[in-house]
Amino acid sequence: MRFTKLHGLSNDFLAVCPNEELDASRIGEFARRICERHTGVGADGLLLLSRDDPGRGEVGFRIFNSDGTEAEISGNGLRCAMACLVHHGELAGPRAVFKTSVGDRTGEIIGHAGTLYEVRMEIGTPRFKSAEIPFDDGRVYDRVLDYPLSINRKVYEITSLSIGNPHCNVFVDRFPARIEWHQIGREIESHPFFPHRTNVEFVRVLNRGEIEVLFWERGVGETFSSGTGSSAAAVAAILKGLTDRKVKVWTNGGELTVEWAEDGQVYQTGPAEVVFEGQYPAR
Repeated sequence: MRFTKLHGLSNDFLAVCPNEELDASRIGEFARRICERHTGVGADGLLLLSRDDPGRGEVGFRIFNSDGTEAEISGNGLRCAMACLVHHGELAGPRAVFKTSVGDRTGEIIGHAGTLYEVRMEIGTPRFKSAEIPFDDGRVYDRVLDYPLSINRKVYEITSLSIGNPHCNVFVDRFPARIEWHQIGREIESHPFFPHRTNVEFVRVLNRGEIEVLFWERGVGETFSSGTGSSAAAVAAILKGLTDRKVKVWTNGGELTVEWAEDGQVYQTGPAEVVFEGQYPAR
């Protein structure tokens, strides 16, 4: 099994090249095994890419978390997939349309130096209704904005939305200690009000053009960065009137830019880097 390891701001993925075949009934198990950092190759997730119509730049895209669960979409994962395809000469040009489970997403290489690629990616249109996130406390909301979520007898004001996958944003003046935000992230991820679980972002607004974010990813845990998490955090900050519509997002892995355009689409620009290529037994 040929694979390529890449990372987007230290959020790392293993991309299985087009035309490689996997037993569909065992993909989750394979993802857990290959992503394991001690006995496998090690990564936050596994990307499965297929040639839907390479002549037109159309590529099938699936992503599995390191715990073997399938996610709907990943911003860093899409940028890494774009870099992987261009690196291997799988595309006729610098653009591709990724066919994800939540719709098409278009990407474009806008810069290139060796194995490092700068990618502009369409992330999608945010969804705010509670049923679309999904968020379910027994009531219906047009927006889950500053909702008082109770965890262990403490209340956290959350702003939740979907950007193809569910996100919960907690705005803070200063970041909690690592052990504390890990515990909060773990509790929110599996809170019963999120029937599909949720990704969690801890957001600190620096000014109207910059935010800083910590990420607790559903099915993974702490990650140095998150593409959809950065987008969700930026959209939540814009929604709350705290920033302008174009935001620089600082993560532990570096920076990227998120723009919520007037047409409703969210676009993200950031790096993706090829780390190495290898062979792995597909047993």
